[in-house]
Amino acid sequence: MMNTQIIRFPRNGQPTVASNEWQVWDSERDEGGIPDLEHGFSKVLAPFHWWITHHQNADVIERINKGEIGVWFAADDDILKHADLIEAGQKLWPVVGAHFPIFRDGRSFSTAALLRDRFGFDQEIRAVGDVLIDQLLQGARCGFDAFELRSDQNLDVAMKQFDLFSVTTQNSWRGKRSLLEV
Repeated sequence: MMNTQIIRFPRNGQPTVASNEWQVWDSERDEGGIPDLEHGFSKVLAPFHWWITHHQNADVIERINKGEIGVWFAADDDILKHADLIEAGQKLWPVVGAHFPIFRDGRSFSTAALLRDRFGFDQEIRAVGDVLIDQLLQGARCGFDAFELRSDQNLDVAMKQFDLFSVTTQNSWRGKRSLLEV
């Protein structure tokens, strides 16, 4: 079951709860093109492995031009291997996702950091999959600015996570570490 709400946390802003317009599509159960959208979603995050072979199809190009397609990266996608496609995709994708297959698999943190640091990606990067409240602060520091939490996670509790610490001890995508007065 997909969440109808996400947490958005822009780089220089405050976290807020927002409506989720994006359906994460896995492409494994569907034959052919992008599915008809269900349950009120208006846009599709397609798997990057699908994008590699379908991004030049006429129906895909039409949906791209409408801003209705983004991609999501699997934890084991080698994004550096496909740097040219990702560079070109940056101009097309309003949102990219990085998928957590299970909460204790942290490879998608690296995906977000690479997209921000090496590719200079400035659009929304969303954590999708098995995303728990425990991952929000680390995700926000390495480059995520949106989170689609697992459906059993409480959004009210999640929002309180961002107020836990007033000092940061490491530099991150969001800024430099806090200066402590001694």
